[in-house]
Amino acid sequence: MRPIYRSFEFFEAHYRIVLLLALLLLAFLAWQAPKIKFDASADSLVLQGDTALDYAREVNERYASEDFLLVTYEPDAELFSEPVLEVVRQLRDELAAVETVSSVFSILDAPLLYSPPVTVDGIADGLPVLLDEGVDRELAAREFLDSPIYRGLLTNADNSVTALLVNLQRDDKYFALLQARDSLRAKQRAGTLDPEQAGQLHSAEHDFDNYKLAVNEQQQRLVDEVRNIVARYSNGATVYLGGVPMIAVDLIAFVKSDLVVFGSGILVFIVVLLAVIFRSLRWVVIPLLICISTALGMLGWLALIDWRLTVISSNFIAIILIINLSILVHLIVKYRELAARDEQASQAELVMGTLQAMAKPCLYTTLTTLVAFATLVVSDIRPVMDFGLIMSVGVAVALIASFVLFPALNMLLPRSYVTAARERPPFTRHFAKAVEHHGGSILLLSALITAAAVWGISRLEVENRFIDNFHHDTEIYQGMETIDRELGGTVSLDIIIEAGPDQLVSQTTSEDYDEVDLFDDGGTTEDPSVWFNRDGLDRVTAIHRYLDELPETGKVMSLAMIYQVAKDLAGENIDNIELALLKSNLPGDVSAVLVDPYLDEPLEETRINLRVMETDPDLRRDALLKKIEKDLVDNFGYQPDQVHLTGMMVLYNNMLQSLFRSQILSLGAVFFAILAMFVVLFRSLSLALIALLPNLLGAAMVLGIMGLGGIPLDMMTITIASICVGIGVDDAIHYVYRFGKEFELDRNYLAAMHRSHRSIGKAMYYTSLIVVLGFAILVFSNFRPSIYFGLLTGTAMLAMLLGDLLLLPKLIFVFKPYGPEARSS
Repeated sequence: MRPIYRSFEFFEAHYRIVLLLALLLLAFLAWQAPKIKFDASADSLVLQGDTALDYAREVNERYASEDFLLVTYEPDAELFSEPVLEVVRQLRDELAAVETVSSVFSILDAPLLYSPPVTVDGIADGLPVLLDEGVDRELAAREFLDSPIYRGLLTNADNSVTALLVNLQRDDKYFALLQARDSLRAKQRAGTLDPEQAGQLHSAEHDFDNYKLAVNEQQQRLVDEVRNIVARYSNGATVYLGGVPMIAVDLIAFVKSDLVVFGSGILVFIVVLLAVIFRSLRWVVIPLLICISTALGMLGWLALIDWRLTVISSNFIAIILIINLSILVHLIVKYRELAARDEQASQAELVMGTLQAMAKPCLYTTLTTLVAFATLVVSDIRPVMDFGLIMSVGVAVALIASFVLFPALNMLLPRSYVTAARERPPFTRHFAKAVEHHGGSILLLSALITAAAVWGISRLEVENRFIDNFHHDTEIYQGMETIDRELGGTVSLDIIIEAGPDQLVSQTTSEDYDEVDLFDDGGTTEDPSVWFNRDGLDRVTAIHRYLDELPETGKVMSLAMIYQVAKDLAGENIDNIELALLKSNLPGDVSAVLVDPYLDEPLEETRINLRVMETDPDLRRDALLKKIEKDLVDNFGYQPDQVHLTGMMVLYNNMLQSLFRSQILSLGAVFFAILAMFVVLFRSLSLALIALLPNLLGAAMVLGIMGLGGIPLDMMTITIASICVGIGVDDAIHYVYRFGKEFELDRNYLAAMHRSHRSIGKAMYYTSLIVVLGFAILVFSNFRPSIYFGLLTGTAMLAMLLGDLLLLPKLIFVFKPYGPEARSS
């Protein structure tokens, strides 16, 4: 007797002990489940090991870029009226008093240079702000509209909307822990990590993850407090909150909401569907208990090992419940088939017979699904990798839970009686008739679908707007739309330009500097600046204007702003001496706004920051980035190694551009892995290819639909093809396995097909119906990619079911992989 069947005999004799142990383990994991943690940081939306991320952090540190929240305030009354300015002052002061806020920059804090115009010499005496005495409010309002510094930054084009920039304190401990972890990870990737450093890496990752959890909780409190403040100022005004910290907090809220909605929705769906299909309380309660056990067990295990859920992996509960239920339906159908066949069989015989009959096909179907999810680890996107690993474990847990709890719970109950007369003729008999009478049409239709799918796949793209990930009524969407439309764009792009040899020579030979010695407060001679002179500033201004004229860009900020101010104050012919005086005379707080964010003197580089219009329907990030790099080299005379693009736009684009590679790698990996498993299972390459073909067609069809429908690849949709093949081939395994058994009875392909459709075909129909309708639950997600994932996966699974019930048997008829039919006597 094979070991697996001896284990069934052991189970039959000791099922109560097995059930007790399972319940104890489940109770422990259920106790851990509420401790599950979440991660929606910006790091979870970028490529794993992307060197651009390290450079972006380096630039942010050099130029003292801080995390920030942005509050947009649109009063019903005139913005520059006294009552409204008083409200803005109160709002600013309340925001500034929040614990982790370092400063708030608003129209009340902006140094005014034109209200009235100041002189270069007068700058050293300090610059007025809007609420100072003697400030002309009308001139100030005009300055916010026309100033090269503030135009499109603090107010919109008609001064009806203003922005308050809430700068957050830099968390030095966070970045120290991050640096410690990343430096060790870099050694690990280079293969130079010794055993001692491997232990240090483990500790560094643990310390960073724990501290990041505390940071996330602090960030949650910050956003909640700011939201409470902002809510008090919504009377008589439209107020929105934006910024990366707010988006991260809301994404975590979406993840938690999706867990509850998907979990409860699937459970209700399970009850209703099982009641309709089997019309028996037993076959509703037992699957429901097993599915709940699997879900709680997985949540508890993830909490126990401190594995954080992301916006992608939050779908795992819904998918595991669907897969678990499909396994259980196969067991139930087999049990009922055996019960109808032998009314004298005992409950133990029926339960053990079900396990013995279904062990091999369920094991292989689970392995193929597991492999499909495991192939997602070839992606370089951490949430996708985590999702694949979580689901690989979850699928295995679903199989174990089904084969442990299904027999244990049934052994506690009397046997179920199902007579053949009570069994309704399966709907799948119609598919068998279609194959018998319209096989040629099925092949022709399949060829047409293949051609359309190939055409659609050729039109796939990865460009998508981040804002489209959210519903129109969410604060994320409304805030980003307002900032884009009124305040110069949302997505940040930094351009770092290193000074070239010609600039270095120019500044060291300039005769202007020979006429004057400049001293700072310490009495030391200040070196002439590479960039803060007419030549350098003219170069920056030319680039600034070029960027400003691009249709995709909003607000552009650089040294060109202070240069234009200098020209306005001292005339177009301002020389290097006056520029140097201006720079040295700038008060520290003014320099921190107008010079320091755009100039790194020691490294002789300048920074240009621009914001991209995320809501632009014609935005093509990759093409825009390549165009800017090319134009700076071709039209402005810089070498490629002098121009560096960085910022969130670059990081997000890198992730998007990796999607094609991830799609090809994951789909290719799942194809070859499942093909190898099919060859081992069926011991026939031809039968393995025949079984795989309908499912590949289903995956290609859904990718074609995406291409033809203009649905871009994203972090969720790149997983569809691999997942669908992995889940879809389950039906192919069950069908081919059963077809072989039926063919052995009389070696008649047609008769074997009809019997297979009436038996396993019915289970395939039920399980696929469960999968399709189960994934439809995802339409209630707050995250649009999850909605697309649910609908497209359901569509693919429906196509694969039709392929397995129509195309697969027709291919078996054509190629006869089981050998010749028996000759009729």
